[in-house]
Amino acid sequence: MADDNPLVRKLASLAPLTDDDRRLLERVTADPMAVPARTDLIREGDAPRGVYLVMDGLACRYKLLPNGNRQVLAYLLPGDFCDIDVALLDAMDHAIGTLAQSRIVLIPTGTVRDLLDHRPGIARGLRLAALVEAATARQWLASVGRRSCEERLAHLLCELLVRLAAAGRATDGGFELPLTQVDLADATGMTTVHVNRSLRSLRKRKLIDGKGRRIEVLDVAALRELAAFDPGYLHRAVARPTP
Repeated sequence: MADDNPLVRKLASLAPLTDDDRRLLERVTADPMAVPARTDLIREGDAPRGVYLVMDGLACRYKLLPNGNRQVLAYLLPGDFCDIDVALLDAMDHAIGTLAQSRIVLIPTGTVRDLLDHRPGIARGLRLAALVEAATARQWLASVGRRSCEERLAHLLCELLVRLAAAGRATDGGFELPLTQVDLADATGMTTVHVNRSLRSLRKRKLIDGKGRRIEVLDVAALRELAAFDPGYLHRAVARPTP
């Protein structure tokens, strides 16, 4: 069975899935809704109504500060759940919104609970995915705290290349990145001026290229060296399916 479904593809890369597991995940995600770019799926303080899953496009977790400044906490790519255990909360402590035109599935909390309780392969994949999200958050924190502006951006681009390739959304070192420099600044803790300078520096060093929404990574090894990027925290070893 082909892993065209981004959730199946992601979980199968983390844990063995049976054919029944795959069929069930296909059914659960069979009816995505189209959501325009720059649309809040849920806001801070709202009561969770279920678990959002990104099937296509790009979303983010973010905090909006009283002065209007935004901190992007995570980019959510195809196959990513927006907080698997959100049903444990009475109210959201952050917001989730789309950054690009997206297809989103809202999965009832009862369905998610059944997957965790009765499907061990799926449950293992979901829990490993949650650990990867936590590891990614630690890397972002390390970037904001200790990496230079250029290193932060290089590390983020290396991470996105690995994650998008795993989701089948990157080819030959290139990928679509429908983000503004404001979006990149809000994720890396930089100003838009520093984002612009860092992008120009990476281009000048012939590490990246691209126009518009397309990013081409010209020298993956050199970009990784600059960022001291080790993809181990993303745990993208592909698991073999069980009979």
